[in-house]
Amino acid sequence: MQQISLCFDKVKKDCLKFIRSQETKADKFKNKERMIKSFLIPLCFWISQKANKKRPFFVGLAGGQGTGKTTISSLIRIILIKYFKLKVFRISIDDFYKTRKERINLSKRIHPMLLTRGVPGTHDINMMLSFFRKAKSKKFKRLKLPTFNKAIDDRFNKKKWYDLKKRPDVIIFEGWCVGAKSEKNITLKKTINSMEKTKDQKQIWRKYVNQQLKYKYKKLYSQLNCLIYLKAKNFSLLQKWRLKQERKLLIKSNVKSNSKIMSREDVINFMQTYQRITQNMFRYMPKYASVILKLNTNHQIKTALYKNK
Repeated sequence: MQQISLCFDKVKKDCLKFIRSQETKADKFKNKERMIKSFLIPLCFWISQKANKKRPFFVGLAGGQGTGKTTISSLIRIILIKYFKLKVFRISIDDFYKTRKERINLSKRIHPMLLTRGVPGTHDINMMLSFFRKAKSKKFKRLKLPTFNKAIDDRFNKKKWYDLKKRPDVIIFEGWCVGAKSEKNITLKKTINSMEKTKDQKQIWRKYVNQQLKYKYKKLYSQLNCLIYLKAKNFSLLQKWRLKQERKLLIKSNVKSNSKIMSREDVINFMQTYQRITQNMFRYMPKYASVILKLNTNHQIKTALYKNK
């Protein structure tokens, strides 16, 4: 307990400063000190005990849309750097989305729904596998990694890409479908929302996405050293949080023309593409995740469950 208090004293200022940068006037974080002290600091002690400085320790962090993955992974990064003196690099699976041009080609070649970023198959899997391999290599060389601009639905200019000069001790790889597993073909037949019913009648999109999970993404996720899962109560709660996220993006974004920021209807439609995998993750992820952080309806961590891994 004393160690946790010492850590809290050391990281409090930086953590609260970061949280303030994520808040808007209408949307303030509640119980932030409790979240840091009761949940995130113990989690960082757990990670630091497992990290091996000889090669990067890959932390997968998953959770549905709007669960707070960016905030939580950023705070974990701050704590691990500030108190544990570890070199930490945080990146999102979102940063590896295929370019808009690539997704247009994919949508013409396989299925129109693949223009919408998000599902497995819309990321540059070869780039991710290459990043994992190079990060683990004994002869580490400087890495340039993409950053994605959701406001324009395309990658940032290369000048704004991540520049990883030194090998990290910990790599936090976060994303809504990180660690997701494929489902059986028989369950793919049943439509789960209006979008699947009207736009994917022949199951081409569903089968393609599932196939991606089954092989390429499975290979990628098998390289993670641990998996942390932010578990929300249900899908409708995620929709509510994702709408809030889009409002924040609109407030913070300077993009006026050519903006791809979504309306309420856009968000609801967009999330239907995520629904199948998200609901499967609700069901199965708690069985194989290393740490489950349960969130209450107020968007706060309620409990933490550590599995023996």
